[in-house]
Amino acid sequence: MREDIIAKVTGIVERVGRSEGIEPVEVEWLGGGGRRLLRIYIDKPGGVTHGDCEMVSREVGTILDVEDAIPGHSYTLEVSSPGLERKLTRPRDFEMSVGRKAKVVLREAIGSQKHFEGTLAEFSQGVVTLAPARGEPIRFDLAQVERANLKFDW
Repeated sequence: MREDIIAKVTGIVERVGRSEGIEPVEVEWLGGGGRRLLRIYIDKPGGVTHGDCEMVSREVGTILDVEDAIPGHSYTLEVSSPGLERKLTRPRDFEMSVGRKAKVVLREAIGSQKHFEGTLAEFSQGVVTLAPARGEPIRFDLAQVERANLKFDW
């Protein structure tokens, strides 16, 4: 059921955002009972504005109501950008983030290390190249990534 709702909402966000260049980054369906939360993260080239979030919230909320897509009707809808330290999960996330700093945790160690931080130097054919501040670049398959996110220098 959760996966069905996420897939349906993702499709709706794709339709709503297409004309504005907005795409869904992640859709979360959390909680239960009277405390359910539908959280949508959106992005577009050049970044997301508050107005983009308002428009997606209004349009997606209306479609969800009209199509009766959420059983039980009671939920909170949140729409936001993925933030400065956004998660990297899809190939497109890595492609768009080349040249930026990232933190990566791998499923299996390279040498004796699973945690890496550096600049995303390249992403090609499912292979990530990460250049740490010191040492040689590290290459690994996207399938090896347990979790990754951009790293913002405050």
